[in-house]
Amino acid sequence: MFTDKRFHHYSLSSLPKDLLAGVIVGVIAIPLGMAFAIASGVKPEYGIYTTIVAGILISLFGGSKYQIGGPTGAFIPILFGIVMTYGYENLLIAGFMAGVILLLMGIFKLGSLIKYIPRPVTIGFTTGIAVTIFSGQLASFLGLEGLKKHEEFIRNIQEIFIHLNTTSIYSVLTAVICLVTVILTPKIAPKVPGPLIGLIVSTLVATLFFPTQVATIGTAYGEIPSTLPQIHIPNINMEIIIKLIKPAFIIAMLGGIESLLSAVVADGMTNSKHNSNKELVGQGIANMITPLFGGIPATGAIARTATNIKNGAVSPFSGIIHGVVVLLVLLFFAPYASYIPLASMAPILMVVAWNMSERKVFGHILKTKSTDSLVLVVTFLLTVFVNLTMAVEVGLIMSAILFAKRMSDVMVTKKALPNPDTKHEKVETGMVTDTHDCPQISIFNVEGPLFFGAALTFEETIMKTINYRPKVLLLRMGRVPFIDTTGEANLARIVHHFSKNGIVLISGLNPQPESVLRKTGLYGAIGEGHFFEHTGEAIQYALSQINKNKCLGCKHFAFRECQKLSALGAVEGSRKKLTATF
Repeated sequence: MFTDKRFHHYSLSSLPKDLLAGVIVGVIAIPLGMAFAIASGVKPEYGIYTTIVAGILISLFGGSKYQIGGPTGAFIPILFGIVMTYGYENLLIAGFMAGVILLLMGIFKLGSLIKYIPRPVTIGFTTGIAVTIFSGQLASFLGLEGLKKHEEFIRNIQEIFIHLNTTSIYSVLTAVICLVTVILTPKIAPKVPGPLIGLIVSTLVATLFFPTQVATIGTAYGEIPSTLPQIHIPNINMEIIIKLIKPAFIIAMLGGIESLLSAVVADGMTNSKHNSNKELVGQGIANMITPLFGGIPATGAIARTATNIKNGAVSPFSGIIHGVVVLLVLLFFAPYASYIPLASMAPILMVVAWNMSERKVFGHILKTKSTDSLVLVVTFLLTVFVNLTMAVEVGLIMSAILFAKRMSDVMVTKKALPNPDTKHEKVETGMVTDTHDCPQISIFNVEGPLFFGAALTFEETIMKTINYRPKVLLLRMGRVPFIDTTGEANLARIVHHFSKNGIVLISGLNPQPESVLRKTGLYGAIGEGHFFEHTGEAIQYALSQINKNKCLGCKHFAFRECQKLSALGAVEGSRKKLTATF
């Protein structure tokens, strides 16, 4: 462990800083761990087990110096759905499988791929998750009774309206006391953990003044054990793996996104640099071992990581200490947690939902009124009204399609000619008219990536524009940074078509397109001598290949050589007439 770069230059003088940060974050993590577990549909102690085991392992094996791992709000809708559909035992298996996926992603260095998920997708599902979490706490906030839990958002909201008549004034009072305390504590004492103070104050008020009027953790889930459970290895077979692979993959993807996003936030706050692949390895190990202790899936927690940094953490030791602190609290104070009202947990999660909602960024993207806004809204609505799996899938597919559409719009294929009014007679579009165009040489400026989304338009533009079959087709491709196999296939059809009666020349070909053309054999089919670094050289070669007789009397003067060729043609024509006369 001490060969880890994250521990370089560590000294005894750093230990008090890590100790303070670890204790503070550990205290904050206790109510959050229980709240996240309850909201996910499992017993509160499972959230504590996750905080201890995953928190220590992520700090030990992860790739960030400051990352604090544990259960997070982002997982709540997914885990709740899995528990409702497959049961708690299968949740543990799905979490273990997600750990394996994350471990493999780290080993095969796929950490950098996470950053390619579009921001509208991540903001859309994050805001959707926040809405789901917030609405899911309304029943506990109001103290409603007799509700049935559903996986669907709409049905849960209907349940709340149906049972509004069971609202408990005592639960509302308890929840309001906790909420006000959570909001005011950071303003009065910034270093004091608001969620813990809110939990303690509201619990004391409820216990002293109306102890039998509100539901508590003890009445709902029984007493919390004061020890870690024994290691339990779940029964895994191929049938279960096939059944749970989809939820496991979603857990892994969300866990990877959340942990790397948290690590990036930590980098920004400390001017440090995390190792994304090592972070995924750490997350994978944590999520493989945590289910053996009955814990739920875990990831990097942005708010707790930021708190860790603000309180002076200098190494992963603070994360390890945070897990040990939670373990000590479990061992010595677990029985007291049974007195915590469920109404006290609700405001804590509501504040978490409010803070993670990304409402400002959401509004900012909406204001652009672009395709990104559409992806954002669709991802958000699907997250709330369908499920996160569908939201991410549709969001990514929409982003890919709209990106391809935008790239195809960027692609430009237009006829061009030298502009005699510019220095060096620069070849430009907009110079071609009915009276100013070479019948034998067609030049096209091709700009933008020549890929599947733009390749057909590229081919059709050229084929339709030059139906008069010129002798030479010159493609200026200096601004084509990339070509895929679809673009190569369309270019090959153009080359095949023109090679029957003329030649194709290409100038300014970039390394990546050249590599593709060489691999497919199209480079050789066009001919080594038909590729030029500069357009001027290509034009000179093209002029040497045309039929000079067709220049007779031509008034287009597309090139500076045209006037001379036309005049020579006129002289030659006069000479032939005189010869015929005599």
